[in-house]
Amino acid sequence: MVMLKVDNINVYYGAIHALKGISVEVKQGEIVTLIGANGAGKSTTLRTISGLLKPKTGQIVFEGQNIAGVPAQNIVKLGISQVPEGRRVFAHMSVLENLELGAYLRSDTKEIKEDMDKVFSRFPRLGERRSQLSGTLSGGEQQMLAMGRALMSRPRILLLDEPSMGLAPLLVKEIFSIIKDINQTGTTILLVEQNAHMALSIANKAYVLETGRIILSGDAKELAASEEIRKAYLGG
Repeated sequence: MVMLKVDNINVYYGAIHALKGISVEVKQGEIVTLIGANGAGKSTTLRTISGLLKPKTGQIVFEGQNIAGVPAQNIVKLGISQVPEGRRVFAHMSVLENLELGAYLRSDTKEIKEDMDKVFSRFPRLGERRSQLSGTLSGGEQQMLAMGRALMSRPRILLLDEPSMGLAPLLVKEIFSIIKDINQTGTTILLVEQNAHMALSIANKAYVLETGRIILSGDAKELAASEEIRKAYLGG
């Protein structure tokens, strides 16, 4: 079943035509990745899906409902949550307070507590640092906190924007292992990632963006094996 369908969207920043007829499909239970160079339009695509940008034309259909132009907080209510590029944790608030903010649209106190326990079980370091100010965490811990905070809204689909950015290789492996685990426990994932090798290794399907257009799409393993992709994005 197609959960999310981005259909021929055009997005502008002022006079700049940032997305030129982008179409993407994400089926329930999949990991779909968008890869491409800096400035290709990957983050803009996620920001448009999550309601932070409004497309000039085209549709974004989530579970049968056109959500193009719907306010961001309503999109979170529908079950779409984004982990932003650069993590964007609330530095002067504790780990616990950041996680509580992730559940700000919910009132089911018992289930919120259960989800908080799940986050601490998935990210034990956050449990150890629950009273610590978020700004004092390492980059990897902040990434875990940003992911945990997004999960607190109980998303049906999680949008991840550059989760490996600025992290050491060992931590990148850990973050990608967690992404796979989140997916296997029932959350669909749309992943934007510059580390194309890692993204293609865990994704079902991939789209390659270049200057606001999709130039290639298909099975992630097949794209990873393609000479064209290896030369352009995998350093091969």
